[in-house]
Amino acid sequence: MRGALQYNENKVQEGKAELILGSGFAGDIDQMNFHQKLKRFENLLMMNPKVKTNTLHISLNFHSAEKPNDYKLQQIALTYMDRIGFGDQPFLVYRHNDAGHDHIHIVTTNVQADGDRIDLHNIGANQSEKARKEIEIEFHLIKAENNRLKLGPGISPVDVKKVIYGKAPSKRAISNTVNAVIGEYKFTSIAELNAVLKKFNVVADRGAEDTLMFQKKGLIYSLVDENGKKVGIPIKSSSLHSKPTLPFLEKQFVKHQHNRQQFKPQLKQAIDKVLLAKPRNQEAFVKAVGSLGIDVIFRIGANGQAFGITYVDNWHKTVFNGSDLGKAYSAKSILGEINVKSSLTKASNNLPLSIKTSETSTNSIDKIKPDKDRDYSSTQQTSTDLLATLMKDQYDLRGQMPKRKKKKKLRI
Repeated sequence: MRGALQYNENKVQEGKAELILGSGFAGDIDQMNFHQKLKRFENLLMMNPKVKTNTLHISLNFHSAEKPNDYKLQQIALTYMDRIGFGDQPFLVYRHNDAGHDHIHIVTTNVQADGDRIDLHNIGANQSEKARKEIEIEFHLIKAENNRLKLGPGISPVDVKKVIYGKAPSKRAISNTVNAVIGEYKFTSIAELNAVLKKFNVVADRGAEDTLMFQKKGLIYSLVDENGKKVGIPIKSSSLHSKPTLPFLEKQFVKHQHNRQQFKPQLKQAIDKVLLAKPRNQEAFVKAVGSLGIDVIFRIGANGQAFGITYVDNWHKTVFNGSDLGKAYSAKSILGEINVKSSLTKASNNLPLSIKTSETSTNSIDKIKPDKDRDYSSTQQTSTDLLATLMKDQYDLRGQMPKRKKKKKLRI
């Protein structure tokens, strides 16, 4: 919760966002400082300390052509929160202006006043998707399929170009992103942390194993461009306000190892659902899983082959390696299953052509128009010869079962 709130409050201090709505807060929200806002949420979190995923950080993004005023954004936020079942929860709405399009960030908690927890399972695919479609109609927005209104996780990527050209301080940009990710996501290694950080143009680095920094458990954070290349000056973890050093992260690894387990079945179920739909290739698989709010990262070796896979569940804020979910969810198994289905699909697509070139075509297949530029005579002869070879031991040329030759009895 602290990370999500701090992320938005820092944007306000930088002049890149403004708080436009506070629902469920007693008093004038404009007069409250960071700690007072945080205290309101923490009072609810104390009602049920066992709830590990207790923060919801959402962004609603609009097309650059739309310029909704604050009042309209407030009404959209209120409607959206009510439709997804969070209307009675306290929440803050921030309008961000650090991108080429209008977007709002909403911060809230799923712990209710009586200590009960609002279930976040499939909230993105179910309640949120339904709310989105209704809002598009009620507020006369173009549908998300046409790239007007989109729903997504609440952290925005760092604008690397602005940082490089000195338009934004790199330390503050890195700090905002690192604090938000560490405060929201559950990961159990630096590699898993980077699977999330790289989405927002930041990477954590321990250095090479033979360096003093690695041996002393040092850690730096750097900005990366769209190609994953580090840019700018790296920042020491100890120099950031929240002190996200390696010793601190290692303690989080242990906690997250246990806390993320409750979300493993839901993640596996989502992946299974996509596989049942038989994605035609790797790209289709990644896109289909992504539509459920889950990022898939294939780790590629020097030989160009995938040697691992990582899943980032952006709704439950968890990160899992494929091996952590089970053998069936490893890179080898996933790619193997996709390739098998792809091969079967290709084979089935070619089947009508094979049947068409045989002498016993069906009426429906006869309707398929042959390729004028293709020589079918050789194919037909090959098919006939192959069929005869395969069946010669079972049928004679008249289609009859061959008669067995009687064995001559040996007379003595």
